[in-house]
Amino acid sequence: MKEKRLNYIVSKVNDLPMLPDRVKKIIDITEDPDSTIQDLENEILKDQSLTSKILKLANSAYYGYPRKINTVSQATILLGFQTIKSIALASTVSKMMTHELKGYALGENELWTQSQTCAIISRHIAKEVKYPNPETAYIAGLLRDIGKTILNFYVEKEYHAIINKVEYSNMPFLEAEEEILGFNHAQVGEKIAIKWNFPEELVEAIGLHHSPEKATINPTLVSIVHIADAITMMMGISIGADGLAYNFSSFALDTLNLAPNDLDLLLSQAHDLIIDEDSFNL
Repeated sequence: MKEKRLNYIVSKVNDLPMLPDRVKKIIDITEDPDSTIQDLENEILKDQSLTSKILKLANSAYYGYPRKINTVSQATILLGFQTIKSIALASTVSKMMTHELKGYALGENELWTQSQTCAIISRHIAKEVKYPNPETAYIAGLLRDIGKTILNFYVEKEYHAIINKVEYSNMPFLEAEEEILGFNHAQVGEKIAIKWNFPEELVEAIGLHHSPEKATINPTLVSIVHIADAITMMMGISIGADGLAYNFSSFALDTLNLAPNDLDLLLSQAHDLIIDEDSFNL
């Protein structure tokens, strides 16, 4: 019954985002080993807004290139296909994440700022723990709360009931969301990722980022996003209604072989990673 209702809401909400065809094409090109830099540049240049966003992100302090990147082909040579894929996806979902989400007490742009922060930290943790695909970690971190954009309407209607559960039953927001609505934003996000034909490991990372111990496909990826999410909240980035009382899962810490001292270091490094406004002002 719960699964049926979740599917019903995901199928009925008019705002359920579809990935634009251009971004799908860009993802296909970056995944095709026979594609050339010219193929990728030709597709990106068809969209002036996307082109400017890619160049803005490529020139952000996060990537740290000393000279200005002026063309898409330059950006592709310096950053690589997988990073260009991440940037194209980020520039697209930023539009979905800039609206105010009253159900989560998130103002305009706050979900986007929080999501991009989590994505950048996920990528950094992936590199630190020698995870082979840091760009996959970036995308998983970026999209881990995409379900909030859909569930916002329902949470807003039930906001007081959910907050009462949180305050008076000492229940985490995610559990209160699930108890009142029958499902939570991570499960809705998982459905969106399936709709977008994302790989199973990405679907799992989005759906289980609050409960990495349930992961069976790629526990390492889920654990990276879980830790990045908790660090983002500890930094006070766009906390919203559900951002308090975040804990690090012991399963995630064990999976990534992280000790308390490592977390302190990651937390201090995270502050340095997100100082550049060009990473956020898309």
